[in-house]
Amino acid sequence: MKRHELVFSIIKIPLDFIIITLSFFIARELRLVTDLIPWISLPIQTIDTKWLFIYALLCACVSVFILMSHWLYNIKITNSKIKENFDIIRFSFYSFIFFSVIVYLGRDFIYKKEIPRLIILFSFFISTFWAIIQRIVLNEAQFYLLKKWFLSKKNIILINNKKFKEIEYIIEDIKKCNIYTIVWYINQEDKDIKNLKYLWGMNEVESLFSQKKCDEILYIESDFSKKELYKIWELARIFGIRYRYITNTFDVTRSNTSLSLINEIAVVEINNTPLNDWWRIIKRLIDIIGSILGIIIFSPLIIITAILIKFDDFNAPIIYKNRRVGQNWKIFNLYKFRYLKWEYCVKDSYGIDENEDKALKFEKKLIQEKSKRNWPLYKIHNDPRKTKIGKFIEKYSIDEIPQFFNVFVWNMSLVGPRPHQPREVKNYEINHKRLLTIKPWITGMAQVNGREENDFTREANLDIFYIENWTILLDLKIMFKTLFTILGRK
Repeated sequence: MKRHELVFSIIKIPLDFIIITLSFFIARELRLVTDLIPWISLPIQTIDTKWLFIYALLCACVSVFILMSHWLYNIKITNSKIKENFDIIRFSFYSFIFFSVIVYLGRDFIYKKEIPRLIILFSFFISTFWAIIQRIVLNEAQFYLLKKWFLSKKNIILINNKKFKEIEYIIEDIKKCNIYTIVWYINQEDKDIKNLKYLWGMNEVESLFSQKKCDEILYIESDFSKKELYKIWELARIFGIRYRYITNTFDVTRSNTSLSLINEIAVVEINNTPLNDWWRIIKRLIDIIGSILGIIIFSPLIIITAILIKFDDFNAPIIYKNRRVGQNWKIFNLYKFRYLKWEYCVKDSYGIDENEDKALKFEKKLIQEKSKRNWPLYKIHNDPRKTKIGKFIEKYSIDEIPQFFNVFVWNMSLVGPRPHQPREVKNYEINHKRLLTIKPWITGMAQVNGREENDFTREANLDIFYIENWTILLDLKIMFKTLFTILGRK
């Protein structure tokens, strides 16, 4: 997702809100002049400005919500504009019907002042017309800026085994789209396609993806084996690259797909996760609200725990920082209440090299002798490094409360995959790297389904299931189950 796509999508929301609100005032002035019904002159009905403004705001809120819930503020700019305009007409009509029902059901119950029906009808036509004009102008402005290279285009890679003449129409169609730059094509053999660079070698592909030099992949045809195709597809999922294909012969997966267009070419897109575009923004808003509420609700417990930890060891820090790997391989400091004796805390976040850290060497020894989980995860049985208060706060996950601050600054999310340490991530297999495509969690699928009883493979599979099947309801269910998991320790 390019930043300009997000900006052009978000700006439509306040513009629609303003258009709908102003349409009521224009409709009132129009109603004072005519009823637009030939050969019939209806009595002129109007409404004062205060009540008109209240009704206009209500209708604007209802309409924007309905348009948003039907993806009419979609961030992707490759959708059919004709379909978008028809959808605006359809869902604007539904919005005004719903608004009218609310208005007339509430009459004499919530309010006494009635808004004339013709003003509502005129407002629908005026707002719908200008909403379509607004989108046409914004779309044309965006495409113009892309065409003139004022905005960055998306880099697309072709997986192709055909000669230039066979795919010339595809290349020309992509260029006409004005939002893509075809940077490379990959295949077992160089097909000498003019003006296109040839790229092969998994190391080159992975390096290209990791450096964010590719935004999308379009599969046309190839002589790769299924294993090689699967690896390319897996790398695309790991690095959040959009994967689409033209032919129906791609049988690595047929689930979680959707139809879309590249200009006039119909393609099938393999979706990495439902957590894209607006859903990512909505999840972030929930994280902000949830983290603030969490800090406020648990503030008495935070203060009491901090005092107890300080009394236990006055010279040691209350909050312990631990290096973790987050989304897109970014290293961040995870905050926890310190439940280990300070001399046994691994201090990679405190500027001490791991080769010189005695605490790390002791931890590795304990892992070999007492860990009850398979590597790369570990859980030390009867850990001798815990403080007296540390045993209690770790048992009931009180040590994780400071992670609400991680969520607030957006290192983490309320729900997601487990955040692992760099030395654990080094042992990931290629499919495990998908865990780094979204923000890590305070709680997650593995947290409420087995917790430390899971081995790493099961935990990774649960988290990948979460990534592929994310919904807001799933997040709410996990958060609800987390409370009972902590209290019941199951």
